[in-house]
Amino acid sequence: MTKAHRPAISIAPNQHADDAPTLSKGQKAFNALIKQIENRRKRLADWEAATVQFQRRYASEFLPLERTRTELQIRLVRSLDQVYEHDGFTKAERRKISALIVDLARDLIDEDTSLKALYNKYSGTDFDREVALQAAEMKSRLEAALGVDLGDDTDDHSEEALLQRARAHMEQRAEKKAAAASKREARRAARQKSPKQLAAEAREEDEQAKISLSIREVYRKLASALHPDRETDPQERDRKTRLMQRVNEAYDKNNLLQLLELQLELEHIDQRSINHISEARLTHYNQILKDQVRELDRQIHRVETTFRYTYGYQQFGALPPDAVLQKLDIDMATLRQHVRNIEQDLAAFDDFKDVRRMLKSRPALD
Repeated sequence: MTKAHRPAISIAPNQHADDAPTLSKGQKAFNALIKQIENRRKRLADWEAATVQFQRRYASEFLPLERTRTELQIRLVRSLDQVYEHDGFTKAERRKISALIVDLARDLIDEDTSLKALYNKYSGTDFDREVALQAAEMKSRLEAALGVDLGDDTDDHSEEALLQRARAHMEQRAEKKAAAASKREARRAARQKSPKQLAAEAREEDEQAKISLSIREVYRKLASALHPDRETDPQERDRKTRLMQRVNEAYDKNNLLQLLELQLELEHIDQRSINHISEARLTHYNQILKDQVRELDRQIHRVETTFRYTYGYQQFGALPPDAVLQKLDIDMATLRQHVRNIEQDLAAFDDFKDVRRMLKSRPALD
């Protein structure tokens, strides 16, 4: 049986002739946790599938479009520079051309460093000096906010380098705080504990032992039935070896639900057995399942956060996985429109009158 057709685990309510079906509090919690895990499994699988599709289309469709736009923008900057001295332009039109060149070149210098000369020419400033001043201002703000000295790296004035140094300082500070907290905790632990504290620790240790025992018992039953060394038939040995690998993976992760599913899949447990899990056992099972829910939440958060950071979607609110490709379609449609607009602007350079109309249609820049 494949993972896609994994049997569902749930406790069925007791059905009596004169009474409504009933479930205990522990049974209801068990079923609710199983449902939460299934929902989170689906969301995690949806995120992983959407990410793969997004990455493929981003590389094959979005990035080529973005490169095309960048190349056209560079051509536009150079074309504006070439027509700037035309006698037919008014002073206001030249100011607009100058502002356009500065605005476009500023964002394109990382793609074509030769545009730095045009930026300097039309801005009346020096790009490198501006970057250094901005970095110095950011450095001053970060040092004031963090209360640290970020040093003076004359080889790299970039804002990214400053942010990296700031992150390094914050990480060092966090590590020192964690180490200090650990020492304080160790000192507290070394002090004489009250009988109440000792009793609480003993109860917690006993509970953890029972939880470990509960999952270990399920594992042992599966391991005993599937041990490949006891199988003489080669094909059956291979099958049991693969199944045993799944059992070991589930056990290593304390994945109780997967172990129970394997039991059901292999018919080593039936619905009646599930319905009659004791309340004491359910208490331990539910604690394990709660841990699984939390771990799945962490995995989903990691996948979504990595995606948002990688593709620059941090600023958006809710971003369900089924909306990721829709967002990419919208972004590409916007990018295609940008490309068409720039192509129309470039076509205007064939006729001076069209250049003037193009400049008139452009919004004023500060």
